[in-house]
Parts: sequence; structure tokens; C-alpha cells
Amino acid sequence: MANVAPPPATGEFTPEQKQYLEGFLAAVAAAAPFVGTTASGQLTATPAAAQSPNLAEPPPEDTVFGTPLSELCKPERWKHEENPLDIWEKLVAHADGNRFPDEPDTFRFKFHGLFYVAPAQDSFMVRLRIPAGELTATQLHGIADLAADWGGGYAQITTRANLQVREIAPAHIVKVLVRLQELGLTSRGAGADNIRNITASPNSGFDPDELLDVRPHAKALHHYILNHRDLFGLPRKFNIAFDSGGALSTAADTNDLGFIAVRVTPQSLARATLAGPVPAPGIYFRVQLGGITGHKDFARDAGLLVAPGEVVAVAAAMVRVFNEHGCRTDRKKARLKYLLEQWGVERFVDEAARKLAFPLARLPVEACEPRRPFLKHGWAGVYRQAQRGFNAIGIGVPVGRLSAKQMHALADLATHYGQGELRLTVWENLILPYVRDAHVETACRSIQRLGLSTDANNLTSGIVSCTGNKGCKYAATDTKGHALALAKRLGGRLSPSSPVNLHFTGCPHSCAQHYCGDIGFLGAKLPDGREGYHVVLGGGMGDEQGIAREVFRGVSAEEIPGLVEHILGTYEARRQSGETFVAWVRRHPLGALQEQLER
Repeated sequence: MANVAPPPATGEFTPEQKQYLEGFLAAVAAAAPFVGTTASGQLTATPAAAQSPNLAEPPPEDTVFGTPLSELCKPERWKHEENPLDIWEKLVAHADGNRFPDEPDTFRFKFHGLFYVAPAQDSFMVRLRIPAGELTATQLHGIADLAADWGGGYAQITTRANLQVREIAPAHIVKVLVRLQELGLTSRGAGADNIRNITASPNSGFDPDELLDVRPHAKALHHYILNHRDLFGLPRKFNIAFDSGGALSTAADTNDLGFIAVRVTPQSLARATLAGPVPAPGIYFRVQLGGITGHKDFARDAGLLVAPGEVVAVAAAMVRVFNEHGCRTDRKKARLKYLLEQWGVERFVDEAARKLAFPLARLPVEACEPRRPFLKHGWAGVYRQAQRGFNAIGIGVPVGRLSAKQMHALADLATHYGQGELRLTVWENLILPYVRDAHVETACRSIQRLGLSTDANNLTSGIVSCTGNKGCKYAATDTKGHALALAKRLGGRLSPSSPVNLHFTGCPHSCAQHYCGDIGFLGAKLPDGREGYHVVLGGGMGDEQGIAREVFRGVSAEEIPGLVEHILGTYEARRQSGETFVAWVRRHPLGALQEQLER
């Protein structure tokens, strides 16, 4: 302060004195020396006179979308240290050395669909991306060869209408990725913190009841994602589904983002109270946000009406909002559900709207015609297509596992009796479309000779299972083995009055969505070390939407077949006329249900 002239008698400083004093006090408040540059390029110690920030301060800590590196969770730091999309040379080196990756690279390899699944299997699993679940016969032949040449000789259909091949040695990982590209397929972004396979109603394009063929939209979004690097490396995985509004479910309400085709009519508009612009009658998409059934939550309607031509842009905008604002410090709070809880749906929608060059139309769901009920188990059996003279054959695949021999045979059937295509479903089954009337019986017999079913009333067609502890380190139980044991026990013995879905999942991640099954099984280790399950009843999706309630706890795997037979037998004996299993379960309080099912 020695250089500051005393104030005049009036107690007022000159403008020069004020500027110097303000700069001095600011520097003292900052508790750090200040060096900046003026407009003429000269150095100054006065912040107010500087045109630059303090050049004597240490550089600020790097951030990822505003989160300091020191606060990031471990996988986020791995992504920051080395972009997983830029590790091709590393993949080649591991293949050349026939060696497995360390922990950070195990995570990064998942960006290429490669999962090192030890200790369950000391090998890789490759998960594909098959948008809308649509495969050609040529592609299925190629996957069968890939599985036979470099994998365990089989593939598994997943709950994202996808395929994965297991038991791949490190030496083969690059050959596998190249082969997939040659087949017109990819595994890029099929794991880790990325948008997973884009699903769609599996009978899109030939469903007589659909409002819109949603495959072009699912595939367009798939390619948009692959061509935009900023849509990789999200805070957590992200699921997107397209629902055609037709007969079959794609479980859209279990996704982070679901687009459901709806019809708007003059009559539906007249039934609603409308505050904003009124859309023209036609076919649109509703938007659902935040599904994550492992956390006991379904996606909710966002109040939006999206024109089909705008849907890819809307999806990209919403994913980018999640990418920029989702949690990157706590993996347990990193899904979209938790951002929506923090912000509310309206703020999320407003943020997405700012990224779009067109307005987002708001419309209450009541202003749309109701969605038709799903045809439960409609993915199994023979159904007529919209195209006259053609049929789609739904094929039951026990626990979703296909041998290379079965895949080759199915591809041949698609070529000989169909139009060379197949559809995968989120129920771990598949559909063979475009079979002429004259060929249906022959095709069905051929399918059955492969050990697969074509019976819509077959209870085993409703069994869904995660990988289990034979291939996943998180699973507590051999879900696929126990599901097969149940299918063997019940197959042909029981034919419930209404379709029943049975979901086996090995851990709380709930990849098989046990909370959404009519009967769900959550794997657990019992006190005596045996494998067992907690059993939940009464879950459902779509028009049966609801979270199942736990009715039995700690049931050994050996007791599951007998328990299921008892549950279904009790339902048949005590149901009301026309009552579905879900309705029967939900009609009873938990205590009363447990009492009825006591053995």
C-alpha cells in the first residue's frame, strides 16, 4: 500500500487509485501472485488491467464433461487415458502374443465387443451388433463357421435380439473381427459404456397389425452411432428399442429410450385436452425414457410425439444430453434413470430440444389411439404375414443356444423355404419369415428335427435365461443348465391356460429381466453352498407391465422344477375363467399368495 497515495480530504479516490486498489485487493483475495498481459502485450500485476487470465496459476485440472479427473470412477479414467476405439494395434499385439488383457484393457476391449470372461471361461466372448435382429442366411452361415473355426462351436441368442460367440482364444480375436466385417456385421460398441444393439419388433415388415415398419429407423440409428465417435464412451450402457405398434413385443419399456409407433386420429385428438399445436392425424412415435428393470423401474412416457423422419435426430440428441450430464463418479448411479431422477423429465427433454433444429412436439398420450395388446408368445408358432400366401414360423430355441450345425441348417431352411432372412427376438428365439403356405408343414418338420420347437403352446418357448456362471463371473448359478432342466421336466407335461414367461437371471444385474417374468428366478448361493434362487411372481411388460414380487427365497436349484409345476398347477386349479397367470398372481396379497402356494 506504500505506493498508494493517501485519499483526499473528501475521502474519495481518484479513478487511477481505485483501479490499483481493486487489483491489489483481488490479488490478495486470490492468495496468489498475478501476472497477466495487457492489450498491448505488456505484463501487468493488476488483474483489472489484464486481458488474460492469471498466467502464474497452475493449469486447471482436466475434466470429462465438467467432472475433474480426480473424481472419476476407475473405468472413466481408463477411457480418458486411452480411447478404447483407438487400440487396434493393441488388439493385434494381443492376438500375435496369444495373451489376455490386463484389467484396464479388459474394459477397453469391450468397446470392440470382445469380453474376456475369466474366471468363468478363460477365453473371449464376442458380442455382435445385429440392428433390428435381422440376419441373412449368408451371415448366419458365416457366424456358424466362425463359431466352429475359432469359438466353442455354438452361438447364443441374447435378450437384445443379438448373437454372441464364446470360447475364443486370444490368438483369434482379430480374425474374428475381420470375419464379421466381411460378413457385413460388426461388434463395435457391443459392450461397456456404449449404446447396445438397437432392437425392433421382430416381425417388422410382415406383421399384419403393425402401424409402421420400424426396421429402417433402427438401422439408420445403428449406422449413425457407428459413424459418430462422440456417441461411444457414455457414462454407462444405453439401450434403445423401436416398437412397431403391432403384435409382438420388443420390451421397449425396459429400455433407456423407447420409441413406440402410435396412430393419431381426429377421434383420439377430440378425446384429449390440448394446450398446444394440434398435429395432423397419422403415424408417429411416442418416446419413453428411463427403463432399467434390474433397478425395478420401467421407462415412462415423456409426453412427446415424434414424426418418423425425425426420430434418429431425436435419439441422437437425447443420447448426447445423457453423455454430457450423466454421472461419471458412481457406476451405480450412472444410468439414464438417475439423471432423470435428478433433473426431471421436462428438463431432460428441454436440453435435448436445444440440440435440435426443429421443435419437439408435446402431446398427451391420451390424444393417441391406445396401443393394441401384445400377442404373448407370438414369437413361437406359425402366423400369417401381411403378404398374402406367406407365413412366419416362430422357432423356440432352448435357452437361446444354437450349435454351428443348427445355424447352418436354419440358414439353409431360410434359403430353401423363405427369402434368405431370419429375425432374432429379445426372447432368445428366432423367426423364419416368408414361408409359402405349401411349405409350412415341411419347414416345421425340418425345424423340429433340429431339436427346436414350432409350437406356440410349448411352455419352454417362454423360458429366457442369462449366460449364468458357466460363462459370466457375476452369476451365482448355472442359469442355462437349470433352465434346461426345467424345460425337460415340464416340456409336454404342462400346457397352462395362458402363456407364461419364465426368466432365469444369475445376479442382480438382471440381464434376463427376472422382475418382468410371470415367474422370475434370481440366482443366489445358499448357506450350505448349493446353488439356488429367489423366486418372484407376477411381473410383466407392455400391457402387463409390473414388477414381480418375491414369494419364495433361497430355493435350491434341484427344487425349482417341482416348485414351478406346483405353482402352475395351483394357478390352473384356482384361477377364474379367462384369468391369466399374471392377473391371478396380482389378485392376491402377498401373504395370501404364499399361503395358497405352501406345500
